[in-house]
Amino acid sequence: MISVNNLTLQYGKRVLFDNVNLKFEGERCYGIIGANGAGKSTFLKILNSEIEPNYGTVSIEKEKRISVLKQNHFEYDEVSLLETVMMGHQELWNVTQDKNKIYSKPDFNEDDGIEVAKLEEKFEKMNGWNAESDAGNMLNGMGILTNQHNLLMKNVEPSVKVKVLLAQSLFGEPDYLILDEPTNNLDSKTIYWLEEFLLRFK
Repeated sequence: MISVNNLTLQYGKRVLFDNVNLKFEGERCYGIIGANGAGKSTFLKILNSEIEPNYGTVSIEKEKRISVLKQNHFEYDEVSLLETVMMGHQELWNVTQDKNKIYSKPDFNEDDGIEVAKLEEKFEKMNGWNAESDAGNMLNGMGILTNQHNLLMKNVEPSVKVKVLLAQSLFGEPDYLILDEPTNNLDSKTIYWLEEFLLRFK
């Protein structure tokens, strides 16, 4: 459950939210509607801790993971398509990087062995061994061919970037999924794929 408690946000004299109280329960789908400029995207950023409210809190169940569709299409320009998707599960990505860094040490010692064993346990619990193939399958499902997966984000069309960032938000089966206008710039085939995916999403 995500609980919004007494949330208030104000920019200068303009009050966007005043003492908002809401609860979003698991296994349900919610839609936020409103006029342009009403604060829909801002509210979603508050839920994802990208923006701090003036007052109030947002609380999330312990050990639950939120994933959000990124709107910045240039954030991952120096990253491959496949790795951009895998970075959607940030904890798993961090464990993978830490593990690989230790293994690459020329002076690997006993303490390193103990530390990497702990990381390997976390890696396995998060289904890390299948992460790369799962990310590849998501890209394939969106019509991005396997021979494109190692291209850098800066070298693909904007429409492809949108698909990659969408795959990133869906990667790793997050507990809560925040999608802000997810069908923008998507072709009909990808929209159909997304609809089918969301029907299976729990």
